[in-house]
Amino acid sequence: MRAAVVESHGVLAIRTLSDPVPGPYEVLTQQLFGGICAATDRHLVEGKLPIPGISYPLILGHEAIGRVVEVGAKVRNLKAGDLVTRTGAPATDGCAAYWGGFAELGLGRDFAAMRDDGLPEAEWTAHTINRVLPPGTDPASATMMITWRETLSYLTRLGPVSGKRLLVLGSGGNGFSFLALARALGADAVAMVGNPAWAAHAAHAGAAAFADYRDTAAIANLRSVAGPAGFDLLLDAVGHTGGIEGVLSLMAPGAGIGLYGIEALGERMAALKAITAQGFRVHGPGEYAEGEAHDQAVALMASGALDARLWFDPTKPYPLDRIGDALAAVANRESLKAVVRITG
Repeated sequence: MRAAVVESHGVLAIRTLSDPVPGPYEVLTQQLFGGICAATDRHLVEGKLPIPGISYPLILGHEAIGRVVEVGAKVRNLKAGDLVTRTGAPATDGCAAYWGGFAELGLGRDFAAMRDDGLPEAEWTAHTINRVLPPGTDPASATMMITWRETLSYLTRLGPVSGKRLLVLGSGGNGFSFLALARALGADAVAMVGNPAWAAHAAHAGAAAFADYRDTAAIANLRSVAGPAGFDLLLDAVGHTGGIEGVLSLMAPGAGIGLYGIEALGERMAALKAITAQGFRVHGPGEYAEGEAHDQAVALMASGALDARLWFDPTKPYPLDRIGDALAAVANRESLKAVVRITG
């Protein structure tokens, strides 16, 4: 199989690797499309993802959709032809795999069969992300399911959304996901702080106001959206130093503060302690369970409340050989995300 491999920091290549072989609880998938994650994929290519234990070379990609082509002997809940989320190639031929989505073949696990057969939770819980999509789902658009599920789980764990006023920091793919989800879940108003290049796009997505992250006066003017009490929820989709502190005066007493982004992870985790001491309800990075939001995200996609076209054009995928161009398109703000056709 061919796969997109980060050979070393800054070096991305297409390699031919050994085909994966499914185990008893696994399915083999033909990888159809993969989404470009502006933060994680870029940081992995650059060698700057602030998470320990990452080694190179590695197979890139964690937002892929695969079609089942072979099932293991103990698989009961997945079948040939199913579209499955978050499948990917395993480590092979000296390459690590950060989910390994950008490979022509991948693996997924029947976590429900493993659970029901009494296997230890540690062996299957990470694979609750391997979920079946309804027949007829567009697999290119469905690459957004990973972003939608993560942010949906994070948002709903932070607090009730209906009737609330939210402030989103960051105008990237995750920031827009929080915006779209908040509107879909009945938020009273959502304001965004981000790059002004995305201001019109945010208005189209339903933002009540937009402020340039460099303009302190414009940020202060978001008080008109917050109302007298202040914003009820804050979602920091980026995690830059000082981002949350710069808008705390706009928040209601006891508001929910969510640090989702990890740009300055170590410094931000220490800062959260001081923010908590001020009486805010604080959630840190990783406080979500992607699999738990699958059914709700699928329903929102089916209803049209979530539409991949807000992030990219699903009809214009990049071929795997041009994955570097897809990464560049996102970095250059040509689209919020990009989709890569892996096979087919």
